[in-house]
Amino acid sequence: MTKKITNLAIISNNTFESTKVVNLNHYDISSALQTTLEFKKLIEIFSNKIESMIPHSAFIYTNEEFGLEIKSGVFTRHSCSYALKAEDQQLGELKLMRSHRFDNTEIKLLETLLCCLVYPLKNATSYHQALKMAYIDPLTQTNNRASFNDSVKREISLAKRHGKSLSVIFLDIDHFKAINDQHGHVCGDITLTAAAKWIKEKTRDSDVIYRIGGEEFVVLLSDTSLDGAKLLAERIRMTIEAHTLAYDMATIKITASMGVASLRDDDTDDSFIKRADDALYKAKKSGRNLVVPAI
Repeated sequence: MTKKITNLAIISNNTFESTKVVNLNHYDISSALQTTLEFKKLIEIFSNKIESMIPHSAFIYTNEEFGLEIKSGVFTRHSCSYALKAEDQQLGELKLMRSHRFDNTEIKLLETLLCCLVYPLKNATSYHQALKMAYIDPLTQTNNRASFNDSVKREISLAKRHGKSLSVIFLDIDHFKAINDQHGHVCGDITLTAAAKWIKEKTRDSDVIYRIGGEEFVVLLSDTSLDGAKLLAERIRMTIEAHTLAYDMATIKITASMGVASLRDDDTDDSFIKRADDALYKAKKSGRNLVVPAI
């Protein structure tokens, strides 16, 4: 039987501090949780620390804001779930599971112990929100160049280690300077925002989109061959071409040029990126509104 989700609101730091000193178990849990700002480690520490007091076979922690689902153990029929809050801030949901139901004494104890988890989760949330902002382009809400520089190194390493394909699309809005010059920077911003939206509409959840320059975007495609990347690039190109922007009594036709590359065994980070960038340059020199694969 599943207990109905209960929102836990900690009113102030004073409430949290007073909870900690009620007994040594609370203090031990709270101290251990101060050692990390990673969600996975926080939940694992909390689960391990309460195991002797509230036996459970599995946990599931979900956090929609960061797209997290952290789970471990043997998943069974009975569970108790809590939506976690600090003041008005949502901190995700934690579910504990085991083969027999949790009794009222255990539930009351768990609700007290969860007070030890809430503020570490709040600190982790603030930390990861700051990281997220540092990697997001505020105009298009895509990832930025710093994020791409970190991600491409990691994805190349993973692809080589596991023998999987990795491809990339470099995309440039055609004649973007002319749009800015003729219609103004506000129109240019609208164009970039619209282009990012159209790109997102054609990509998978696993594909990651970056704005790495003024009018230049990158789509990083894990586990995707060159042929697959070319097909996706062509769909994106056709989608952008099919749209017309209306701004200040003017209609603006938007097109994009793209270069596509797939990772080779002898590629470095730089050579992989350069081949895609060279293909983009070739597409623009060959008349624009084209998809060109890297040699």
